[in-house]
Amino acid sequence: MNRFEYVRATSTAGAIAAVADPGAVYLAAGTNLLDLMKGRITQPTRLVDITRLPGLDKIERLPDGGARIGALVRNSDLAHDPDFARRFPAVAEALLSGASAQLRNAATTAGNLMQRTRCHYFYDTASACNKRDPGAGCDARGGDTRLHAVLGWSEHCVATHPSDFCVPLVAFDAVVEIEGKSGRREIALEDFHRLPGTEPWHETVLDSGELIVAVRLPPDAGDFAGHARYLKVRERTSYAFAVVSAAAGLRLDGQCIADARLALGGVALKPWRAREAERLLVGREPNKTAFHEAAQAALAEAKPSGDNAFKIELARRIVVRALSLAAAGTPQLLPALPGSPFALTAGVATDA
Repeated sequence: MNRFEYVRATSTAGAIAAVADPGAVYLAAGTNLLDLMKGRITQPTRLVDITRLPGLDKIERLPDGGARIGALVRNSDLAHDPDFARRFPAVAEALLSGASAQLRNAATTAGNLMQRTRCHYFYDTASACNKRDPGAGCDARGGDTRLHAVLGWSEHCVATHPSDFCVPLVAFDAVVEIEGKSGRREIALEDFHRLPGTEPWHETVLDSGELIVAVRLPPDAGDFAGHARYLKVRERTSYAFAVVSAAAGLRLDGQCIADARLALGGVALKPWRAREAERLLVGREPNKTAFHEAAQAALAEAKPSGDNAFKIELARRIVVRALSLAAAGTPQLLPALPGSPFALTAGVATDA
């Protein structure tokens, strides 16, 4: 780890000013950043500690029925907030399936959005990686790509985004509130992360020095509370990133689907919103035929980035299973422990 300067910010404006110097980065819990620093994958010269910034650790129920989640809200606090979990159960379920209990007690909302890929070539400084060293190439191409992208990848990068939390947030139209030198702005979380294209080192739409201050869920996200699920296929139930995952929400009108939400995780460098699949579901009865057609539409553009064609079929199956469980209804109480019925292992989704 290189030597660095440590600054504790006491205001948002002060934090933005302090991070303006080249080599400066924001520090919250540091659950990902410190690993990157110890591995010399990133070497900031200044850490700007934002954990004492006022007002960023609140979970607010908005007058219109939506919710505002401060950037410093801990993952565990949000998942276990009874009102939030009742109104947005798929988001709470995603949080409870992510990382370990100890990490959830430290990790923050903004940090979850900003975490880097877990591609092993990115973490191996002896490997060529365009994300770590722009223009160096991508040793994952032709390498071990079993867990890599099947949607939205390019010849320059086949990595995936590791977040569970972001997948239902994208499905339910979350908005990111950002503050910077030019003031405050908002952007849909669906547009926040970039696909790799020719410049995979540009990972988000944040401008230099900009700070995430909150994530907001719109009021209609709560309309899916009775039929919303998040499912994750992983190799270790106790603690592992998703091989594939899916967030599904249905709003039923009698025997028909009046509205649908669907997003996938573990398949691309950003959470993948399956809008065509959503459109196919509207007006249909919530049955396996409709769900299989939606799964086909959701993965219509998928292609292996190497030896990972199995992920495409696995993703189709997890979509069918997530939609089926959403149609059956959201359980009122979400179990908080790994190993609960909500924590799927890699074999569970094969009968979908």
